[in-house]
Amino acid sequence: MLDRITAFFQGIGQAVGRGIGLLIAWFVWPFMAAHGWYRQRHWMVKGPILAFLVLMFGLYGYFFWQTQVWTNFNPNFVDSYRWSERTVPAGQELPATAPASANATAPATGARQCQSSAIVDAAADLTDMNVNQNAWISSMLLYRLGFFGIDWDHTPFLDNKASFQRGVNQAVRRTSTELVDSLGRVRGTSSINNNLQDARGNLQFDEYSWYFGLSPFGPKTPTPSYYRAAIGKLKAFNADLTACNATFDSRADNLIQFIDRIANDLGGTSAILRERSENYNAGWFDTRADDRFWFAYGQLYGYYAVLSAAGADFSQVIRERNIGPLWTDTLSQFKSALRIQPAIISNGREDGWIMPSHLAVMGFYILRVRSNLVEVRSVLDR
Repeated sequence: MLDRITAFFQGIGQAVGRGIGLLIAWFVWPFMAAHGWYRQRHWMVKGPILAFLVLMFGLYGYFFWQTQVWTNFNPNFVDSYRWSERTVPAGQELPATAPASANATAPATGARQCQSSAIVDAAADLTDMNVNQNAWISSMLLYRLGFFGIDWDHTPFLDNKASFQRGVNQAVRRTSTELVDSLGRVRGTSSINNNLQDARGNLQFDEYSWYFGLSPFGPKTPTPSYYRAAIGKLKAFNADLTACNATFDSRADNLIQFIDRIANDLGGTSAILRERSENYNAGWFDTRADDRFWFAYGQLYGYYAVLSAAGADFSQVIRERNIGPLWTDTLSQFKSALRIQPAIISNGREDGWIMPSHLAVMGFYILRVRSNLVEVRSVLDR
């Protein structure tokens, strides 16, 4: 009896071994056949094929490197600005002995100088991180080609950084719109600032576009070039503001409207996370959970910087309305959310005990942040 059982399991082992061998042979055969065909060709044929393979190897190596290495990713990067040391709101004239920012040099004697905008600095630096310090993934050729025709966003790998960058860009886009419509002008009595208008237009450019013709005969410019142009326009606005040649309207009603827009934007992202969390519970096998998570993370990353900067630009309003502790608590909620950095995103059931639900956790933190923003808005509106 024991011999029969042993023989049975040996038969199973041999069958499994043959199956694995056939699978390996099936996978290796095309490469072996291609190698045999290639070895018999003339160098006139071998040369171009070898050059093409080297090119593709280099492109995919670069693509893999850029998607995995996140240069200067630091949720606490706003601490380096020392915005808390600013005493003058954005757009207001500085005392003769006060620098425009914590890192600026004092103006020349007798020169008129105004406080620059920390919000504009944050928007420019966030965009700089996206397209200069890192490659913009979403419009790279290999990202657009996908994985054997499948959109990278529909796969479980190589799309996290792209989603994070798009989330940061969403926050910057929303901020640029508010700068044009209200913050960068005296509402109803001044024209739209041209630098801010150009920056908004450039930031609205489709983040997925690979190449776009500037003219029928001119060069072709990828999406990141438009975002780089926006950085220049934002810095030009701040230079004009420092020279008191531009306007930043740091009134309480503008801050209320700005907070409203951010809260609504985060509310939309919360709804996306909730929909995915409720209707798809594939755990670690949900291939769309990672891009949903990292988009939300990037959005929080961007808004954390922008609202930290707003605390400096609207410092007078915050002091007068006595909302300093509430404002600090709101920023603390952002920091708590940004501490969540799982290696693998799981979209399991909320009551599951094996696979966690990272989307539900991120949605919870977004709602906490939004709740604080609504409370700040309520206090300001009293």
